[in-house]
Amino acid sequence: MDRRYILKKISSIIVMLLLAIGLLSACQKDVSPNERLKEYVQLWNKGNFKKMYINYLSSSSKEEYKTADFVDRYPKVYKDLEVDNLKISYKPLKEDDYKKKDKVNIPVQVSFNTFAGPVKYSTKVLLTKEEKDKKSNWYINWNPALILPGLAKGDKIVPTTEDPKRGEIRDRSGQGLAVNGTVYQIGVTPGKMGGNESEVKAQLAKLLGLSVEEIDQKLNASWVKPDLFVPIKKIATNNQSVLEKLYKLPGVDKQNTTGRVYPFGAATAHLIGYIGPISAEELKEESGKGYTANSVIGKRGLEQLYEDRLRGIAGGKITIQKADGTVKVIAQKEVQNGENINITIDAKLQEKIYNQMKGSAGTAAAIQPTTGEVLSLVSSPSFDPNDFVLGMSNSEYNKLEKDPMQPLINRFALSYAPGSSIKPITAAIALQNGTLKPNSTKTINGKSWGKGGSWGDYKVSRVHVENGPVSLSDAMMYSDNIYFAQTALDMGGDKFVKGLKDFGFGEQLPFDYPLKKSQISSDGTLNKEILLADSGYGQGQVQMNILHLADTYTAFINNGNIVKPTIKMNDKNAGVWKENVISPENAKTVASLLRKVVADPRGTGHGADLPNIALAGKTGTAELKSSKKEKGKENGLFVAYDQNKKDVLVAVLIEGVEKGGGSHLVVQKVANIFK
Repeated sequence: MDRRYILKKISSIIVMLLLAIGLLSACQKDVSPNERLKEYVQLWNKGNFKKMYINYLSSSSKEEYKTADFVDRYPKVYKDLEVDNLKISYKPLKEDDYKKKDKVNIPVQVSFNTFAGPVKYSTKVLLTKEEKDKKSNWYINWNPALILPGLAKGDKIVPTTEDPKRGEIRDRSGQGLAVNGTVYQIGVTPGKMGGNESEVKAQLAKLLGLSVEEIDQKLNASWVKPDLFVPIKKIATNNQSVLEKLYKLPGVDKQNTTGRVYPFGAATAHLIGYIGPISAEELKEESGKGYTANSVIGKRGLEQLYEDRLRGIAGGKITIQKADGTVKVIAQKEVQNGENINITIDAKLQEKIYNQMKGSAGTAAAIQPTTGEVLSLVSSPSFDPNDFVLGMSNSEYNKLEKDPMQPLINRFALSYAPGSSIKPITAAIALQNGTLKPNSTKTINGKSWGKGGSWGDYKVSRVHVENGPVSLSDAMMYSDNIYFAQTALDMGGDKFVKGLKDFGFGEQLPFDYPLKKSQISSDGTLNKEILLADSGYGQGQVQMNILHLADTYTAFINNGNIVKPTIKMNDKNAGVWKENVISPENAKTVASLLRKVVADPRGTGHGADLPNIALAGKTGTAELKSSKKEKGKENGLFVAYDQNKKDVLVAVLIEGVEKGGGSHLVVQKVANIFK
């Protein structure tokens, strides 16, 4: 082949390659400052300061701001200021604005939220064109004012917070139930123990419910000096007997401090609850609500239920302190103290009922039967919530936890078999559906009765034996189980279930404090005869919470309407919960029967027949056992109200009354409450 032809061919190929490279270069534009800023902003929104620093900061910025200044500091600033909802926007430059230029400014708008409120500002991002690794590109000239408006190198960012004053819980007359008061911080000045360190610590541990090891841990802290007061534990100001003994110990003293105080102690503990340091789990659950690791939070009771209203909103301020001493405010939010809440509880009545129950396990509810205002909710035994707030030792808590009386259990939130206290409801339902007439009688002979056949040897027993015709009036007065078992059978399961549902069984009580639903049976039906018969006198599987039990009796006072229980004073939603459950005539009939239970010397509630007080009510004994043959534990109940005043209705349940007089023990306690 001709050599000249080959050379010509090679030359043509080279020319074509050069043209292709030229065309390719012509098609590839330089990266614009808009694109670089877009990438930078994406990293900024993600908080990726490391990549921002390494790949996008100009050489001069990296010289002025070392890695620690940028990569370590600014994420911490955002965390400390609780920055969220960060938004950065800008209007891209036109090509003519940056073409043939080495420096450009792009206006940006920055906004975000902080613990001290929103921050919004406009600034400019300076980008410079630099050549790195033989490639030309745009880089950001960092300025601290990009992170906070007005921030310059050497300035100090100062975040401050102001905790809100927690709202107080007060009773219907303004009496404090959970208040912000004074408590004593007991502590030791080590240099004043006068060589009696071992004895002082041993006595101090005993009086404060701590271990010597716990006290040593505080005294051995790195900051402790012989002449400094070392806080050991807070105690209530009314704990005079302990305080007197503490003051006798050399080196021991107290300092006044503020704290949450529960003036009625154990009497209101389960209802009001207490506050405590927020846990890591709670902090996670309440994320975004302004809590910090140092926050306190409602732990149980109304302190927990009304937490959002009581806690308030912390105030905050973010300032920049300049080197010359001037201060620039970046964001500021005023503190909002918590709401004071008045509840319908009568503190004196609450304490009176608790004192009547002290030493017994049980629960009680008191209600204003015409308005639905809940006057008392008691669970006994209880604990002192002040101990939890002031700092309870492990040994003290273990003692409560292992107490066989179970003082930590809130019994008014539970449900129990109502026993004979359900008989007025059974009678009312039967009267309403026409399967029982006020003056009709049932012929009953002997102490026990059963249907035989499918019942086998199962029988219903009664305490008072009166052979022959038994009227509704006498059956209520004597609390005749057989009569009410037969009344339930005469109704049939469907009618009885419907009537119980009309009285609110199976529903959540419309009440702020969550209580266990009252149930008809485990599956909500009464399609088995023995179960139906037993349910008529409050055994079987029927269960009621104490407030619902009290509330059902308001139908006999309000012409057949059941009021809605409420705990908030002046509640706009107060009123009737269940309308026309029974007729006014049937309500009047049952009410007269309840008066006879107390007024008649033969009545089971006669022990509460007081002078000048027309008490009406119904006793109940619920036997808890797995079989008919065994002797089980008994709970005693009594529901009562003054038929003349109709201002207070009380329901009390006491566990384990089989050894203390049965329901008569409860009758006496309720009588003492009305006295």
